[in-house]
Amino acid sequence: MNKSRMWSPIQKIFHSFSLKQRIWLTFVVLITLGLMATGSIAYLIASKEIQRNAMQSSQDTVNQSAQIVNERLKNIGIAIRALMFSDAFKQLMKDVQANDRSSYYKSLTSLQYVFSQVKFNDSMIDSILIATPFGDFYPTSSVRNTANSFYQSEMYAHFKQLNRGFWSQGHVDPFFTGKQRVISLVTEGVGEDSFMVYEPTNVYVVVNVKEDDLRDLFMDNLTKTNKQYYFIDNKGEDVNYADRTSKDHFIQKPAFFEQLSDQMKGSFFYTNDKKDYLVNYSRLEVKDDWMIVSVQAKDDLLAKLNGIKRATTYVIIGFIILSLFITNNLTYLLLKPLYRLQRLMKRVEENDLSVRFESVYKDEVSQVGFRFNRMLDEIKQLIEDVKNRERDKRKAEIKALSAQMDPHFFYNTLNTVYCKSVLGENDDVNEMILALSQMFQLSLSGGRDLITLEDELEHVRQYLAIQQRSYENLFVCKFEVEPELLACLVPKIMIQPLVENCILHGFKDMTSGGDILISAHAEGDWLHITVEDNGHGLVPEKLLQGIVHPTTSKHGYALRNIYTRLQLYFGDQQRMEITNNDVGGARIELWIPSYEGEEDFHEHEPTG
Repeated sequence: MNKSRMWSPIQKIFHSFSLKQRIWLTFVVLITLGLMATGSIAYLIASKEIQRNAMQSSQDTVNQSAQIVNERLKNIGIAIRALMFSDAFKQLMKDVQANDRSSYYKSLTSLQYVFSQVKFNDSMIDSILIATPFGDFYPTSSVRNTANSFYQSEMYAHFKQLNRGFWSQGHVDPFFTGKQRVISLVTEGVGEDSFMVYEPTNVYVVVNVKEDDLRDLFMDNLTKTNKQYYFIDNKGEDVNYADRTSKDHFIQKPAFFEQLSDQMKGSFFYTNDKKDYLVNYSRLEVKDDWMIVSVQAKDDLLAKLNGIKRATTYVIIGFIILSLFITNNLTYLLLKPLYRLQRLMKRVEENDLSVRFESVYKDEVSQVGFRFNRMLDEIKQLIEDVKNRERDKRKAEIKALSAQMDPHFFYNTLNTVYCKSVLGENDDVNEMILALSQMFQLSLSGGRDLITLEDELEHVRQYLAIQQRSYENLFVCKFEVEPELLACLVPKIMIQPLVENCILHGFKDMTSGGDILISAHAEGDWLHITVEDNGHGLVPEKLLQGIVHPTTSKHGYALRNIYTRLQLYFGDQQRMEITNNDVGGARIELWIPSYEGEEDFHEHEPTG
């Protein structure tokens, strides 16, 4: 059951392929799997061999460099022991034991030859200092920095802590001028007596080795292709200076040093930031907490395999292209009519119903094509029928909405006419009847749904003439319309409901002081119409909610009527905004396309 569920989606995908795709897929999968298997096996074998050889080569290089540095440092130690066996040094030790300060300059002079011999035998030695209780001895060619006493230095404190000689890490020489970076060997001076019985002599020998020379010594033997080399101690601190970058910070991580064994040499892979590195290290015999470390990215280590990867990839791609070419030619003649029918279907998807399938053959594919032609004829006729019904339906909805005028307006108008007639105000009666007649004439507009902005504004003026007789001294209305816009087409009875909304709702409970502003101006290809007043204002959110989600409530009915008609006329090419202006009154803004002829409107008329 589980297997059938697992294979069911794969089968559905396979069944959805065309015949040509199935043939292609079969060849491509078989060839690709065979080549990938062969290439992967070859890659793995070559990868292991190259990795093994690279690890061994890198380890040999590091071991050789460590051996060279170790031998050089040993030789320096031997040179210092030879210095201690010299007659000048032995006489110095006797003077120190006898506390004889009178022979200082004599000992200093006799030691110069010894110093010269030591420095001549090893050019890496920069300076030598022999610190004694009654004075320091050093080559006269070096300038002593008398401000720094050995007995007050960190080297002296470190010696006392270890109670034995040691090699220091790279630092600026504090005992001689020049600020030379050196690595120092600090040991206690011994005389003839102290060889037999170990006794502190309080005499110390400091040999400063040039850090640059030491670095060059171990770097000269190392390749500088894509590897990084470090001369560090067990804490990851540099024995001599090194150019560290952000990616080298893992050298000082505890997790890195946990993989360093106590053995004198070794190698391992270390992962940092999802990248693997090959690490080789070799400790120095002269100081086993010093080591030379080589770091190389595994990607660089296996860079030689890129050629194999590229060759395998090219072969796979070549065979895939060849298989596609062969299968394409084999199936093209058989599927040619079907391809032609497929192209026609794609054009139908792009709403081109004028295409027709043509073929001189009478085979099964051609029969499908002829039936496809009959189907297109029927679809085209159905679409035309739907369009006609939708157009008639939209026109009927527009006419129904346009005819929905507020009966209260007629009732109130006729009632006002009657009252004024009884009171004998015949002039007002005549004007109201004439205005009402002209309103009806403009509303009918010869059966047209779209009228010019000039006729629409005239309709509003007749409406205002009636309302000003019904609500005397209640309001005044101003028009700000660009003259060139009067010829633009607008849906009829669109502005009058907005003005009516100002009078009935905005000026409710007011007896005078009402202002209505009607403005129209162009914004690019848009006609922007605004109706605003200084009345009580409205709640835009509530009205917008009622417009978008109509209810049976009559609140905002006029605005819903306008919004619906605009959608029927222009679809998405319109906009209505309901806000309050700066004085607290209502502001209704409409944006509709600016058309000056009905042919422009019908050209962009919505189809749905």
